[in-house]
Amino acid sequence: MIGEIDVVGVFVPAILVLMLIAYLINLGIRTVLARIGFYRLVWHRSVFDLALYVLVLGLVAIVSHRIVT
Repeated sequence: MIGEIDVVGVFVPAILVLMLIAYLINLGIRTVLARIGFYRLVWHRSVFDLALYVLVLGLVAIVSHRIVT
C-alpha cells in the first residue's frame, strides 16, 4: 500500500482515507445498535464506541492491505 493518495494535486495520507471509511462503517453499526436497543447493556457508551471504531479501523486496514497486495 502506498503512503499517500493524490486528490486533485493534494497528497492525502492513506490512513486518513481508511479512517474516513471506518468512520462511515462505524456510523452504520452504531445506528443499528442504537435502534435494536443494544446500548442499554453497555456501561460506557463512548468507550464502547471508541473500541468499536478501533476494531473497524483495524479491519478496514487489514482488508485494504490484502486487496492491494
